[in-house]
Amino acid sequence: MRAAVLTHYDRKGTDLEIREIAVPAPDDEEVLVKIIAAAVNPLDNMIIRGEVKLIVPYSMPLVMGNEFAGVVEKTGRNAVRFKPGDRVYGRMPLEKIGAFAEYAAVKESALAAIPEYLTYEEAATVPLTALTAMQAFEIMEVKAGESVFISGGTGSLGAMAIPVAKRLGLHVYTNGSGDSEERVRKLGAEKFIDYRKENYADILSNVDHVLDTLGDRELPNEFKILKEGGNLVSLRGLPNGRFAKRSGMPLFKRLLFQVAGSKYDRMAAAKKQTYDFLFVHEDGSQLNRIGSLFDQEHPLDTSIDTVFTLDEINKVLAKVKRGGSRGKTIVRIGE
Repeated sequence: MRAAVLTHYDRKGTDLEIREIAVPAPDDEEVLVKIIAAAVNPLDNMIIRGEVKLIVPYSMPLVMGNEFAGVVEKTGRNAVRFKPGDRVYGRMPLEKIGAFAEYAAVKESALAAIPEYLTYEEAATVPLTALTAMQAFEIMEVKAGESVFISGGTGSLGAMAIPVAKRLGLHVYTNGSGDSEERVRKLGAEKFIDYRKENYADILSNVDHVLDTLGDRELPNEFKILKEGGNLVSLRGLPNGRFAKRSGMPLFKRLLFQVAGSKYDRMAAAKKQTYDFLFVHEDGSQLNRIGSLFDQEHPLDTSIDTVFTLDEINKVLAKVKRGGSRGKTIVRIGE
């Protein structure tokens, strides 16, 4: 089979190689999936640059790709939830990515059935952002009627997190460029702050939860608008001890990340708040729950920028690195 392979880390980025490799054989707990479509994300470029190797130390050569949609080809002996021909999607398991290939052997627990109304390309846009939103809200222990501020909610994460939050009964506030206000309000945002005209830190206060997508420069303001005892989950700050413990990391990494994230822990402690870093992991049951929040009349919102082929993977990675996409960039692999 053909696959896009990373041979080494490079801080400046490096091209993937298109190689012919053996079709993987699923173990007892795995499902062999024929990959139809895969989404390309900033995370893929971060892996290439070695920016996540302290969190997940990959071995080379590495078949790349983190989220996908496809069809079940065969199942392992203990994999009983799916059968050949089923349409499935998911986030590749952290320890074994590989969506930029014609086939992948995936833990059954990482998979969910694709909602009937989604195409393969549409389904491939969902897992990373949907699971990020759900895992953040679970860490926050959100309750219906509470409020959440999603910073920079006009991007692909906001496009998923806002409707998920709304379906969970939350009051959703966000900020971004004014030309996206109408679209974001349709997704479910109750308050929208145009960052070119106003600073959200001057408008919002006493918010129950914050989902940070902007990182270090905005965290002081985000803690400022958060209520005493509130929860902040960051996708762009530094990992901390709470993250390492939650992820089951060994003691030396817990100590390392405890020091790395101590700056944010101190910010949180000033008002008895909590700070958590999130690196999204695979979870088929969470994907199923997300699917159950939506239906044909109120579907998951998906947005596709451009569809490419596997041979164009390095062109695609460069495009995603530049930013400015209006939706997910998709690689069509199978038929």
